Amino acid sequence: MPVSRTLGRVLTPPSLVAFMVALAEAPKGGKVLEPAAAHAPFLRAFREAHGTGYRFHAVEVDPLAFDPPPWAEGQVADFLLWEPDGTFDLILGNPPYGALGAGARLPAERRGLYRKRFATWHGRYNLYGAFLEKGVRLLAPGGMLVFVVPASWMLLLEFGRLRAFLAREGEVEVYYLGRPFPEAKVVATVIRFRKEGRGLRLYDAEEPLLMNPIPLLEDPSWQGEPIRFPDPQALAMEREGVPLGEVFGIHFAARSPEIKAHPLTRTAPGPGLVPVLTGRNLKPGWIDYETPHSGLYFPKEAVGLLKPFYATGHLVVAHTRHYRVVAAWDKECYPWREEFHLLPKEGVKLDPEGLVAYLNSPEMQAYYRGLYREVVPHLTRGMLEKVPVPKDLVLDRLPLATAR
Repeated sequence: MPVSRTLGRVLTPPSLVAFMVALAEAPKGGKVLEPAAAHAPFLRAFREAHGTGYRFHAVEVDPLAFDPPPWAEGQVADFLLWEPDGTFDLILGNPPYGALGAGARLPAERRGLYRKRFATWHGRYNLYGAFLEKGVRLLAPGGMLVFVVPASWMLLLEFGRLRAFLAREGEVEVYYLGRPFPEAKVVATVIRFRKEGRGLRLYDAEEPLLMNPIPLLEDPSWQGEPIRFPDPQALAMEREGVPLGEVFGIHFAARSPEIKAHPLTRTAPGPGLVPVLTGRNLKPGWIDYETPHSGLYFPKEAVGLLKPFYATGHLVVAHTRHYRVVAAWDKECYPWREEFHLLPKEGVKLDPEGLVAYLNSPEMQAYYRGLYREVVPHLTRGMLEKVPVPKDLVLDRLPLATAR
């Protein structure tokens, strides 16, 4: 579908609108709202499918994009700052993603207002999370919200507060769509939320399953934990293995500003200097120590001054490698600008070569895809901590109470 020139809006495919409208429910005479409405495709489709016996409302911040139908009450307003009179029985639509949608930046003053208003706003948050919180707060008791949003909220740490909020406020159904927008690289989910009850249900609605989703998971006691796919093989690997976080301390590399600000950093090669490595230097099972992708250099003998763990041979695991696990052992102890850096915990002895081979194996890639599909294109610390290590690769592990 084409992308609007206003606020980077991505139009919703008609098949997805129809799917969401089929999920939506409201009592006759109830109030139905579409935020970020533009020409209100969801209201139009809902009225066509369910009839005219509802009170329809549309809100849009961009007057150039706003074209509500004549039978709906329209309001030009910022939905996140809008204070309507009363609640709604159904809220449905496709909220903006990112700052103010793709290609537009959120002014600092507006971001500050949002931070003050939304309890779920945390870290590098995304605007759609605030739309979800606002929508839930505007629902009447028993009311329903149906939104299509990026899938990243299922796993990322910055959405932990949002997941906990949704779990407290009602019942959550998640329909995993894969990539439903032909001209946008968005991995998306439909959330159907009801403001009563508790628990989580997860469905596979990836094409061609859109109109006949397959139930995958039901958790009546869900409290906002990260949402993973119940892949039997991957879960068996976790049951039989040792979590990576139990045998390794996990660190992240020095950031670019920290490296550039260090008095020993140089921008040209010289005696005793080595390249500061980046993710492009990390390959499956080996490290390219020669190519200066970062354009920065640091004294080899002083790497411990940048990060102490650089001075010890250790495991390096890629942070972002597009739905793959990539790892190598840094035997040369170089400085790094990116990636996860893992040091064996005290009392732990491992088979480094066997571990590296296992982490780069097809079995590990199947584990990753089985649990996480394409929800996020990178490993998070929480995901990495759970990666199972076969017990035969952990040669010795003292109990934590006796390790010295």
